[in-house]
Amino acid sequence: MPRTVVVTGASSGIGRAAAVALARRGDRVILLGRDPGRLAAAADEVRAAGGSTPPTYRADFAVLDEVRAAGERIAAEHEQIHVLANNAGRLAGARRLTVDGLDPTMQINHLGGFLLTHLLLDRLRAAAPARIITTASAAEAWGALDVDRPGRRQQLRWLAYGASKQANILFTIEAARRWASYGIVPTAYFPGLIRSGFGSTSPAFSVARLLFRGPDEGADTLTWLATEPAALVPGGYFAWRAPFRASPRSTSPARAARLWQSSLTAVGLTG
Repeated sequence: MPRTVVVTGASSGIGRAAAVALARRGDRVILLGRDPGRLAAAADEVRAAGGSTPPTYRADFAVLDEVRAAGERIAAEHEQIHVLANNAGRLAGARRLTVDGLDPTMQINHLGGFLLTHLLLDRLRAAAPARIITTASAAEAWGALDVDRPGRRQQLRWLAYGASKQANILFTIEAARRWASYGIVPTAYFPGLIRSGFGSTSPAFSVARLLFRGPDEGADTLTWLATEPAALVPGGYFAWRAPFRASPRSTSPARAARLWQSSLTAVGLTG
């Protein structure tokens, strides 16, 4: 039987490339994205690769009610989820908070995926061994994350982005501690500098264009983590299909546990 794989941020970039690659391998891919037009185009590409029309769900991770609605629908319509790729991400402006009163970059890159994962947890447990894969970044090294108040506004968007990437790795570490006994394997990875809509918004893109890789190359490690037995390393952090080192702030079990509790509060969960 084909596996069921949920990919967030699936309408473009790494998410779209990974969804196509996984569909080509025979997985049943569920697409979750923000823009309806791009989501429909991604569904057409996945259908061409896999031979069947993928289910699609629209949600803006800057609105937690939309994440809840999408998560509840996915849980209601699919009995098992073998892989959840928490890939949605954005370098959001820092001038205003979201409608939920949270820093937009942190909400989109960490808290939205944190909420969605909890909403789909029973479906992941039903498919054990299951995998949770989170797209992180080497930007974690310059993040200034307040693990007790992850939703507080960051004035500088690149510092906010780095903080959200710290949160991605800390989430992976604590999820592995809590859920490995359920047969769930959380991992995170750094895709490198990617030549996508996200990457091209960076001023560094025009300066270091040759250092950027295409979305297909960026999705390679995600696809590997979703499929290969060697990738079943609870709490592992990878780049280019190999273990990758993160900063001590992003790998501290104590910080991971504190972030987990504050994230539950931020998204309105009790445990």
